[in-house]
Amino acid sequence: MLSQAARVARQHVRTVGGQAARGIHASRSSLGGHVLGKHKDAPGNTTDTHFEFSDENFELVEKILAKYPANYRQAAAIPLLDLAQRQNGGWLPLAAMNKVAAVIGVQPMRIYEVATFYTMFNREKRGQYFIQLCGTTPCMVCGSNDIKKTITEELGIKDGETTADGLFTLLEVECLGSCANAPMIQLNDDYYECLTPQTMKELIAACKAGNPPAMGKWGSLPMNGQVSCEGPHGKTSLTEPPPGPGFMMRKDLEPKVDPASVKAHMSY
Repeated sequence: MLSQAARVARQHVRTVGGQAARGIHASRSSLGGHVLGKHKDAPGNTTDTHFEFSDENFELVEKILAKYPANYRQAAAIPLLDLAQRQNGGWLPLAAMNKVAAVIGVQPMRIYEVATFYTMFNREKRGQYFIQLCGTTPCMVCGSNDIKKTITEELGIKDGETTADGLFTLLEVECLGSCANAPMIQLNDDYYECLTPQTMKELIAACKAGNPPAMGKWGSLPMNGQVSCEGPHGKTSLTEPPPGPGFMMRKDLEPKVDPASVKAHMSY
């Protein structure tokens, strides 16, 4: 059951969504602008496709919007797009972007700008297991090409393709910030690191069985048995808790300003 506040929020969305708003399919681009600025209809992603947040997610919409002042609802664009993408199986159709625009009360083009800028948003269908393979220099010199070859041979797809059963999508991407544990992939939200062709095969087999390995203690899973980015000798540094605030601070620089008077000191 939706709460009263959520029902009010949904009614507001319908009201805003009912107003005339120029989308990408009715923008200047579609009237003769650059071809990349036009929406291309695809199955399940046409200008007539409908998208609605589930009752459960409308409750989350309400919680997200409550974090921002009423005149800054547009600040919720990214978390709402992420919520819509997760509800829709990992990608954003035009209708989902339009729904987010209606929720926060902005022109759809403002949402298209966000969704096309951030690579975390997928505007085409992805497989149930979305494999993003890092191919940047550290991973490349550590064997990412071998990992890519293993994936393509095991799944029968190339970079940017999805298997016929809709289970896997492969995409080579730029650095994912796990250089110490190269080569690695991001599988949906999770990092699998220190890969070899053999452990990559094992990971694919586990996914096909519907049982991908759980993440380790620190939120990723090196596939060679190590913990996080510790080397073969285990943890050799940072073995003690870090010192608290003020460590090594000069005595003559200790805080002497009353926090309540900061604005006055800043001439506000």
